[in-house]
Formats: sequence, C-alpha cells, structure tokens
Amino acid sequence: MTRPQGRTLLLNAEDNIGVALANLDIGTETPQGVTIVRRVPRGHKFAVKPIRAGEAVIKFGQIIGFAKEAIPAGDWVHEHNCGMGGADGSLTHDYAFAEGAIAPDMVPVGQRATFEGYRRANGKVGTRNYIGILTSVNCSATVAKFMAEEINRSGILADYPDIDGVIPFVHGTGCAMDLSGEGYQIFRRTQWGYTANPNLGAALLVGLGCEAFQIGKMKESYGLTETDTFQTMTIQEIGGTRKMIDWGVERIKEMLPVAARARRETVDASELTLALQCGGSDGYSGITANPALGVAADILVRQGGTAILSETPEIYGAEHLLTRRAVSREVGEKLISRIKWWEDYTQRNRGEMNNNPSPGNKLGGLTTILEKSLGAAAKGGTTPLTAVYEYAEPVTEKGFVFMDTPGFDPVSATGQVAGGANILAFTTGRGSAYGCKPVPSIKLATNSDMYARMTEDMDINCGDIVEGVSIEVKGQEIFDLLLRIASGERTKSENLGYGDNEFVPWQVGAVM
Repeated sequence: MTRPQGRTLLLNAEDNIGVALANLDIGTETPQGVTIVRRVPRGHKFAVKPIRAGEAVIKFGQIIGFAKEAIPAGDWVHEHNCGMGGADGSLTHDYAFAEGAIAPDMVPVGQRATFEGYRRANGKVGTRNYIGILTSVNCSATVAKFMAEEINRSGILADYPDIDGVIPFVHGTGCAMDLSGEGYQIFRRTQWGYTANPNLGAALLVGLGCEAFQIGKMKESYGLTETDTFQTMTIQEIGGTRKMIDWGVERIKEMLPVAARARRETVDASELTLALQCGGSDGYSGITANPALGVAADILVRQGGTAILSETPEIYGAEHLLTRRAVSREVGEKLISRIKWWEDYTQRNRGEMNNNPSPGNKLGGLTTILEKSLGAAAKGGTTPLTAVYEYAEPVTEKGFVFMDTPGFDPVSATGQVAGGANILAFTTGRGSAYGCKPVPSIKLATNSDMYARMTEDMDINCGDIVEGVSIEVKGQEIFDLLLRIASGERTKSENLGYGDNEFVPWQVGAVM
C-alpha cells in the first residue's frame, strides 16, 4: 500500500481507481493528477484514468468488477457504473494450487510469547471459565434461560470470582429436520463443539424429550458419559418445567466449585485458536483493520497458534489468493468445492453471491462482492493455508485454516467457536455491536471517525493506518492485546455485557 497522498490513496501501482480519505467535491485536484468530476464520498473510489465500458476496474492490484459504461478520469466509481461481469458476464481465476505456499519462519518453543490460560483435563486451554447451559431444541430454551436467571438472582456467583458466568445457549432449531441430512449433522457438530470448547469449565445439555435431536444419540455418537462437569436431562423425563428448572439449578450449584478449581497458568501462544471475523465493512476495511489483523494472524501462526478465516461468501472472488497459499492441491480443491456448494446453494434459493455487500457496506464504499472479498481475505495474513473445514468441524491443524460458514457474523462465529476457537478478533467499519460468549471478542475499528463515535464498543482504532501508522506496527498492537485478553483482561463487548444472544447455529435444509 502506498502512503496516503493528501486526502486520497492509491493502493497499488496497477490500480485504475483511487480511494477518497475525505469527501472530494467537484473540481478537487488529486495528487494522482486528475480533477474530480462527480462528488466522491469518504471511503469511496474515483477513477485515476479513463476506464472503457467493459474494462476491468482494478483495486489492490486485483479485479473488483467491470465498468458498466465508460468512466472518465475523476469520476465516482460505485454500483451505478461498476458491476460484477465482464464483456461476457463472467470472471475466471487461475487457482495455481499450492504454487505460492511458503513455509513461515517459526518461533522456537522456548522463545514463544505466553499468556495466562486455563489448562483443561483434555489438554486444551481456555481463555475464559464459563458454565454453559446448552439446549437440544428450541422447546427447552425457556427452561435454560430460567436456570441461568435463578442462579444470577441468587447471588451465588459472587462466591466464585473465578467463574466468568453462567450462559444459556438457546436457539431456534433442534426439531423438524431430516435426521440423515446435512442440517442435522451441522447442528450436532455445533452442539458438541460448544460443549467441548475449552472456555467452558462445565456444561448442562437440556432438552424436551421428543425432539428430532436426541441427547442420548449425541452422547452415543461422541462416546460421552456424564461427569461432575457434564450433565443432561429432558423436561419430559424429569416431569415438567418446574422440576427441570430445580434440577438444573442444583446441578449448576454442584458444578460451580468444581469449575472454580481451574487456575490460570502460563502457556505459550500456540494454545490460542483465533477466530477472524469482519462485519459492517466499509471502504477502509481492506486497507486498515483487515490487513493489520492479517499481520497479527501471521505472528500467531509463527508462534505455533491457529487462525481461522471463515465467511465463504465473503472470500468469493478472492479464493484464488487462498488456493495459491494452500499446502497441497487437495487443500486448495476442498476450498473450491465449498465455493461451488455455495454457488449451487444460492441458486437453489433464488439468490446470487453478489447479494453481498449489504446496503451498509455499499454506503461505506464497497461496490461488489469481489471488492469486499479481497479486503476480507486480508484478515488471513500471508502464511500457508493448512486445512479447510466444514461448518463446526473440530479444528485440529495448526497454522492458518479456513472454515466454511455463512457471512452472517453470529452464524459464522458460532461455527468457529464450535470448532474450538478460544478468542475472536472482529473488524468493523460501520460499527458492528457484537459479543461472543464464551469467547472474548476484540473489536477493531477500520476508521478513526467511527472509533471516536463508538469508543465504548471498539478495542483498537486501526484508522490511524491511513494517517501514517504502519500495518506491521498495528498488527503487533493487535497481537499484544490478544495475549492480554486471553490472560483475562476484558474486552469492550464483555464490559457492555454482549454475548448472551449471539449463539446462532447455521440452519441448512428444509424445516419439516
């Protein structure tokens, strides 16, 4: 990225558009040697040279779309004159599988950064210590909420300062689904993944009893047995709502002293599994916060840790940059198979991949999914892509990995947490308000104006990158904060109390 030039920025020498860092009025002379002929809002794009109708529009040195009409130098470039298709309505990429994978320089074990985490009996490490109440079906959501409310009203948590809280993970599914279908398998993985997440010190799983998703079958599938930190029950089995709530409250009271035995200990950064998210993106996202988070992800990978990039619809059009970094052709082809699944999925539901960006993204300066994806993929840094996972699959490979999820942030993050993420970093340009219990969510602002307006929600301002702070320095700042948050420092979203309502499993398939 070139340094800002006054109120504009040229990202790559090959680009035929520049980015406005302030509102550019008609007649403004830019350092690129063009005069603005139509007002360009802050964060939006303008042509730095004439672009012919059908010609590719280039940003980041990559195609973000094609001119719908001839665009003169100095004109505002957005959805009115820039679209997805070229002259033949198509866009192709050379996937160059594994040709650009370069092994990172790993930090030796004895020299790695450290944090203070909770070492669990299975060897995994948590950054928080919650007790979770999971529900097998929406029909048991109310009793789960009542259990948590009764515990909170009782004041007993004050006796256990090492417990971060009791969370009911409620949702709108669990029944009326095909028991052999993809949706059922996704939901089962999600439930087990949350139960096993290292940020839970103990968990209850409560159901109604007659639902499609049977607790007993899940326990059998995963070889689960009930312990002092994992208990299950259904409303029908115990004899009604009141008895169920009483049972749950007593089990939680028994679990509290057990979970409270956990103590933070010094562990190295290889025990961090970082979920990478972006939401409410704008024209600055791919310039500031996303590449800075990519630097932090690279640092973590070199420390032996794991970074999970997700949101498949939001890497659409940038997938060729990831396949080139795949450690093998097999890994790269698995990513492309998920892209093709999404193309079919959206077509079956009478949608299209370019339904993303959202109206808010477009107001912030993003025009096509190609532009958004190129910026979003920057969160993944530069290290090799070591594995591709389906939604909520356990993440077992170290390094930079990809998980197939929707772009909708709560659904995407739910899959990452189910996969084992114990910390999350979330970039935003418009100002997403979000939390992710049991995983702390660090909010990274892409621009200084939004950061100033929403300081109580944002943990780091990355907008100062366009003011001269280097991406590398900002990436190190993010990584240092990751370590502090993992050690117990609270995020802004935690201080505000976010995270109780953001458990949103992906529902795929017919509701019967």
